[in-house]
Amino acid sequence: MNTRWQGVFPAVTTQLTKDQSLDLDATSRHLEALLDSGVAGVIMLGSLGENQTLDPKEKRLVLEAAIKTVNGRVPVLSGVAENSTAHACLHARDAEALGADGLMLMPAMIYKGDSRETLSHFSATAKATGLPIMIYNNPISYANDITPEMFAELAPIKNFVAIKESSGNTRRLTDIRAAVGNRYSLFTGVDDLLLESAILGIDGWVAGTGIAFPRENQHLWNLTRQRRWDEALQLYRWFTPLLHLDIHVKFVQYIKLALKECGLGSEWVRAPRLPLKGAERLQVLAIIHEGISNRPKVPKGG
Repeated sequence: MNTRWQGVFPAVTTQLTKDQSLDLDATSRHLEALLDSGVAGVIMLGSLGENQTLDPKEKRLVLEAAIKTVNGRVPVLSGVAENSTAHACLHARDAEALGADGLMLMPAMIYKGDSRETLSHFSATAKATGLPIMIYNNPISYANDITPEMFAELAPIKNFVAIKESSGNTRRLTDIRAAVGNRYSLFTGVDDLLLESAILGIDGWVAGTGIAFPRENQHLWNLTRQRRWDEALQLYRWFTPLLHLDIHVKFVQYIKLALKECGLGSEWVRAPRLPLKGAERLQVLAIIHEGISNRPKVPKGG
C-alpha cells in the first residue's frame, strides 16, 4: 500500500458491551460506516480505542477483526501505546504478523523521558518492524514533547513516514515543515484546530468526534482540499462545539456517547472510565443533540 498517507484517518473506538467485554461485531459495523463516508485509512487501538485498558490478546482480537472487515480497502493502523519499549516492540511485531498496514507510535506512557530516551524508544520500536509508522506527538496528554528538531533526528529511519501533531500549537506545523520539509506526511490530531491546520498545510487528519458524524467530517476535509474556505468555515462553525468534545480528559466517554446518540455504537467504556451521569451527561447530550438537530446536508462520500 502507498505509505505517503493523506486524508482522513479516524481514530476508531473499541466497542464494548455493558459488562466491558469486547463487541467486535459493533466495532466492525462502525468501521463499515466510516468506510462508506470515504475515509482514507483507520487507526485502531489509539487513545480513543482505549488501548491501555486492553490486554494483549484483546488487542490482537480487535486488530484482527478490523483487518478482516476493512479487507484491504484502506490502510489499517494499530496504535502502539505500551508502557515499555520491549512491549512496544512486541505489539509492533504482533500487528505486522496480523496483517496491519502500519502503526501509530506513542511515547512510553508511564514515563516522562528526556529527548534521548524518547528517541531511543521510537528508534527501537521502528527497528522491531518493517511497517510504516506515524509518530504521535501529544505533550498535553502524554508529557513527552517531540520537537521539530527531534523529528529531524528521526528522519533517517525510513519507516517513520508520518506525524500526528497534537501539541495544540499550530505554530508547530510550520516549524516542522521548516525543520524537515516534506519528509513526513503531516497530520493534525486536534479536532478543533482542523481548519487552522488545513490553512497552514497538512496532509491528513486523525479525526475523533467525526467518527460520530462521518459524512460531515469527510465533507469538511474535502472542502479544505478544494480550498473552498468560505464553505469550510460555515461547516466548521456548526461542527466546532462537537469537535471540542475531542479535547477533554473524558473524550472517550464524550465521543462514545455521541456514537450512541447517532446510532453508530454504544457508550460503554472500560474502567477506570465510567459512563457519564448527572449534570455532565446532560451538558454533553445538549451539545450532541444541538449538533444533530442542526445537522447540515452533505453529499454521500463527503
